[in-house]
Parts: sequence; structure tokens; C-alpha cells
Amino acid sequence: MRSLTVLGSCGAWPEPGRACAGFLLEYDGFTVVLDLGYAALPQLLRHRPGGDVDAVVVTHQHPDHCVDVSALARVRHYAARDAAPIPLHCPPGVVDVLRALEPTPDPATVFDVHDLTTTKEIGPFTLETVLLPHYVTNPGVRLTAPGVSVGYTGDSGPSPALTKLAQGTELLISDATLQGPSPQTTPRYVMTAAEAARAARGAKRLLLTHFWPGSDRSVSVTEAQQEFTGEVIAADEGLILPL
Repeated sequence: MRSLTVLGSCGAWPEPGRACAGFLLEYDGFTVVLDLGYAALPQLLRHRPGGDVDAVVVTHQHPDHCVDVSALARVRHYAARDAAPIPLHCPPGVVDVLRALEPTPDPATVFDVHDLTTTKEIGPFTLETVLLPHYVTNPGVRLTAPGVSVGYTGDSGPSPALTKLAQGTELLISDATLQGPSPQTTPRYVMTAAEAARAARGAKRLLLTHFWPGSDRSVSVTEAQQEFTGEVIAADEGLILPL
């Protein structure tokens, strides 16, 4: 099976019945979690009871992208104590956040921690990272295996680097926090749906995510469709996209 499952789609905090950033990427039996923010762990456990995944990738240290990695650590520590540590690929600040949340067990004992910016391979995937503009270090990631290529921005303001991230991908998962005209402020650390769509023009499909709570997601899709000729999809918890 080759698919991407949406675990969470909200930015900042989760709306009722939803979760913050989280995606489950499956490729021929190998599973990678991309971010795990507020309330995303219960969504993951629906698909992977016991939290049995092969790797976790976290783009940055904001809690709406990483806080439920701490919850996953508890699941693994108490329910799968003898299991091998899960590889965790992230910027260094993520582990600091996890230790502040729960120092015991130390995250470095539950996870096998790697610097995301120096990682080159994750299981069957070749990993490329592109540093994108955000309030903290945020490497966008591109995971490529035979027949599949997925890009993920984490959170990002507009940047020429997004074009490189999207080019040739089957699916780009992109921050689309805002709606309407582009804010005339600098620096910029999140995007409108239209900006996400312009950056995604080298991809086949665009999955909009990180919606500000209360946003009408159909508006974001409409705005993105005006800038992108491929399929535009709004992330929705439980949505499974074949790859």
C-alpha cells in the first residue's frame, strides 16, 4: 500500500473533532509520520495501534507540530518498553521541547534522534530538505521512493525555495494558513492558499493544510484553484490519498 493519511489539519490549535499537523505516509509496509501536533496521536493510533511506526519526521519545534510526539513517547515507553527506539528526524530544538514536556523517560531513549537537515535516507525514501522561512528553524522535506515523491512545507512564508520543493512531486502538502490577499508585511512566516498554489505549480496535486481555526476551507480551495491547474485538496482528518 502506498498512501498518505491526514492525521491533523489545523494550525495553532485544533478545532473540535480535529487535530493539528500530522500525516502518515505509507510505502510498501514502511510507515513515516510527518509531524504530530496537538490531538494528532489519537488519530495515529486509529491506524497504528501501539504507535508502531518506522520513523517520525518533525519539521519544527512549535507545539502544533510536535507536542504529541511526547504522547507517542509515553505509548512506546509504557506499552512497548522492549521495542527498538523509533528513528526521530528533527531540528535540535524539537528534542528540547520534548524534554521540557516530559524528561522521564528521556526522549532520546524512546527515540533514535537524528538531525533532520543531515539525514539523507529514511527507509526506502531519499530525503531532501530545504530551509523555509518561519519563526524557528523549519526544513521543508521531500521524500522520494520508486514511483512516489511527496513534499511537505511544515509552516512557511513565501519563498523561492518552495518551487524547488514542489518540482516533480506527485503531491505537495502545503501550509495554507491564511485566506484572501497576501499580507503586505515582512518578513512572512505563513502563506495564503493562493501563495501555496503558486509555489506548487511544479507538483501534480496540492494538499492544503494548517488552516487557521474557524476558516472556511472551501474558500481556501477556491483561491488555490485560481493559481494551480492540478487537483487541489483540503486536508481533512481521516482522509486517505492513494499515491
